[in-house]
Amino acid sequence: MAKEWILNSAMNRFQLNFKRNVGPTSESIRQCAPRTIDEWRDYYFKNVRPKEHLEELGRKLYVKITEVIQAEVEEITERDCIDYMVQLVIDRTFDGYMTEIKTIYGQLEKELQVKIEPAPDEWDRLFNVDFFIRIKDSYVGIQIKPVNQGIQLSQIFKEKELQLKTHEKFTKQYGGKVFYIFSFKVGERKEIRNKEIIAEIEQEIERLKK
Repeated sequence: MAKEWILNSAMNRFQLNFKRNVGPTSESIRQCAPRTIDEWRDYYFKNVRPKEHLEELGRKLYVKITEVIQAEVEEITERDCIDYMVQLVIDRTFDGYMTEIKTIYGQLEKELQVKIEPAPDEWDRLFNVDFFIRIKDSYVGIQIKPVNQGIQLSQIFKEKELQLKTHEKFTKQYGGKVFYIFSFKVGERKEIRNKEIIAEIEQEIERLKK
């Protein structure tokens, strides 16, 4: 399994399996419509690429693994590995989280047609508020919670209950309620899961305008 992973990774990295190297395999096998692997093998070597060509690609792959990749591996230090793990877990996770947050509040801003601003750090600590909407002298608080496969809704609702008191303090001090926005990933796009909350926020905005 490890050997196959190395071979596959190197082949993809150096594009030895790309169409320009091995030909249009998907189209070719459909044209051939083989009943056996022998029929496909004979057809490929005769009509797409000769066997010698694949053998030469195999030799190139061997050189890439034993010379190029091996030389790169020898340059890797323990510090490189430590730094990479820290960056992967801390930096990249944070960057992805912030991208998701910005994407969701951008969608919310478009839906509500109001300006949504990042909350001060103090508000995050004291009231568990990520963003706010300013309405006259009052503020509506917004907290965004990503809902991923590894995060259960029951966990989030439990956390919501624990933060309820801080949200009540926010309402008492700034007049507006705090709303939870649950975000989830659809393909490569982040979307608001509890879209019904938009109408509730609109109602709160109208209440504060009066």
